[in-house]
Amino acid sequence: MNFNRSPWLPIAFFAGFLAVGLPYWQIPYAKVSLPDTLIGFGLLFVIAAAAISRLSGKTPIFLTIVVVGMAVPAAVFTRVVVEATKDPTSHNLWPIEVGIALFVGLGSSSAGVLFGSLPLLFSGRESSDEGDT
Repeated sequence: MNFNRSPWLPIAFFAGFLAVGLPYWQIPYAKVSLPDTLIGFGLLFVIAAAAISRLSGKTPIFLTIVVVGMAVPAAVFTRVVVEATKDPTSHNLWPIEVGIALFVGLGSSSAGVLFGSLPLLFSGRESSDEGDT
C-alpha cells in the first residue's frame, strides 16, 4: 500500500484535530458533556476534510474514514493526557470518553467520505486503487 500518493490525509487529520481540539480544550472539564461538547464547527470541518480528501480521487474510502475520523478521538485523548498528568484522578472514565469521540469521529468522516465520493461515482472517475486498502 502506497501511503505517499496524496498529501490530503495528513493535512485533513491535522486540520480536523485542530478544528475539534482548539474549541474543546478551552471548555472547563466540569462543563464537558460528550458527545454534545464535540458537536459544532469542528465536526463540520472533519466532514469537509474527509469530503475534500475523497474529491481528490487519490485516497481510498476506508483509509480516509479511519485517518480523518481519528482526529476527533486524538483531540479528546490529548486533553485526557494533559489533564491526567496534572491530576491523575480527573479522567477516571477516559476510555469511555475516547470511545464516544471515536464513534463521533468515524461517523463524521463517513458522512464526509459519502459526500466526497458521490461526484467521483457520477463522473466515472472513481479511483481504481480501492483494492489497495
